[in-house]
Amino acid sequence: MLILSLYIASFIILFFSYKFVLRCFTNVEKQAKENTVTFGDESAIKPNRTASALSIFTLLFIWCAFTGSSLSPVHAPGPFTGDTSFTYTARNANNETDTAQVFIRVNPANKKIDTPSPANKNTNNFATNDSTTTSTYRSALIRVKKNDKGGKNKDYLITHINNQPIKPKQILAVSNGTVTLSKKGSLSFTPYKGWQMEPIWLPAPEAVFLRLIDIAQNGYQNVSLSENIGWSLLRVIVGFLLGCIVGIPLGYAMGLSSWFRGWFDPIVEFMRPIPPLALIPLVIIWFGIWESGKISLLFLAALWIMTIAARAGVSGVNISKIHAAYSLGASKLQILLHVIIPNSLPEIFTGARVAMGVCWGTVVAAELVAAEKGAGKMIIAASKFQQTDIVIMGIILIGVIGYAIDMLMRIAEKKLIPWKGNS
Repeated sequence: MLILSLYIASFIILFFSYKFVLRCFTNVEKQAKENTVTFGDESAIKPNRTASALSIFTLLFIWCAFTGSSLSPVHAPGPFTGDTSFTYTARNANNETDTAQVFIRVNPANKKIDTPSPANKNTNNFATNDSTTTSTYRSALIRVKKNDKGGKNKDYLITHINNQPIKPKQILAVSNGTVTLSKKGSLSFTPYKGWQMEPIWLPAPEAVFLRLIDIAQNGYQNVSLSENIGWSLLRVIVGFLLGCIVGIPLGYAMGLSSWFRGWFDPIVEFMRPIPPLALIPLVIIWFGIWESGKISLLFLAALWIMTIAARAGVSGVNISKIHAAYSLGASKLQILLHVIIPNSLPEIFTGARVAMGVCWGTVVAAELVAAEKGAGKMIIAASKFQQTDIVIMGIILIGVIGYAIDMLMRIAEKKLIPWKGNS
């Protein structure tokens, strides 16, 4: 929630800052003219590359700041490391009270440091100083009753922490952390975690980058990175093309024939809202666990999207163009080839972009089905060993490749359909 709030605040601040700077350095008449021309005209809206750059920078900055990355000079408060202590007061079976001190050394993660020696307590009373060690983000269990004289007696109780009364399961704040008293009378110290994310939940960007270099050079589980990405791309492309080959003609048929529309409309509308992940058990039963099963799942993910896109493309053709073609003596085939198909291509390309995105997102689930190679298989295998850096690396690669595919389809759309947006 804190990270989300910071992101929203960054967006608002940068948005109004950009508008202010733009207003200061842009001619007022020119700006008013541009607003009048472009407002409401979707075709005139182009991505603001300054906003894109600021968006990426903001995400990276937040990522670095909340993971303690060396790439950022500014960090959120991190976990406590070093030496700390607190006192506890105990009452024995004779209703006597005594106070002792617990010394704790909190080590950075993956580093071992000697346990601190407790300070000598020159007293003949029953409570004894104790010491322990732990790591950041980890709790330390301190069995003070074990060292205290008479601590094993059932009437022995811990009553205060730093002169604050405490009861079983109660949590008290102490210096650099919190202390909890268990039902059995043991103390659990949890060091202050700060605002930074634990590496197992979110590693720093440089850790993900170093893992990428390592896997690019040495592979992962005897499979190179290029093989994993290549197999995922192959499955997505084959499944997507099969969906286009079947879905586009079916969509045209539904848009041009009331019989086809009535026959297939219940099937298409029934299958369209079903997520591809829900079909995995059925795909395994029908097609098995090998490549045919994965490609079939991706085919079904693309089929209904392409069908609806082609049907919507036909429905969106301006009827006046069809009447004009008929008045000029065009046949049904000529109208299909020269009027309906060219005017429906923008809708089909939009559907193709959506279908490709769904297929690329579904490939991770498809590769859960006994895949030996693939980006999804790499992510799933890494998650079983809590290798979060590999998981994030795979997710970033999937996102980058998916974005690149979408950009290529946008370029193809501009080249092949230059008339898009024109009546």
